Amino acid sequence: MREYQLEIFADYFQFHLYDEKLNPNFGEAWNQFSVDNFLALRREGIGIGTIRNMDVPVNIKIYDSEPKIKEDLNQVFQINETDLTIISGKLVVIGCTEYFPDAKRIELDRGIYRVRIYYSDLDKLSEDGLDGEDNYHLEIWKTDNTKEPIFNKIKPAPKKV
Repeated sequence: MREYQLEIFADYFQFHLYDEKLNPNFGEAWNQFSVDNFLALRREGIGIGTIRNMDVPVNIKIYDSEPKIKEDLNQVFQINETDLTIISGKLVVIGCTEYFPDAKRIELDRGIYRVRIYYSDLDKLSEDGLDGEDNYHLEIWKTDNTKEPIFNKIKPAPKKV
């Protein structure tokens, strides 16, 4: 297992994952359903919604096979899963207004991956919404099959400030 601890500027309450060779436009993907579920889907990538539009902690773990769902879900508000295709061998993790050459890149074998996103501590924000303990934990593993996205609300998320 490989692990990456990142701070991503989640401008417009989002950050993205996609293959380095692609440049998806997430504008139309952010409809009301996507906003409500913190996940915008494009064939070329994934837009992950956040509760703040500031720097947010993103923990990414790359597994050889599907990990078990976490047992302790006390601080988790939502768990989403979806597929992501890597064609170049490099996954880009980037804020939507971040400078592309500076974005974090993670080496991955080419193929189809499943991405599980845990949205935690969304209620631990300052009154102005600028500071918080919200965090976004991603589990990524290679798979042979594509599956439908899963949207699993554990408890209602607070309103964005």
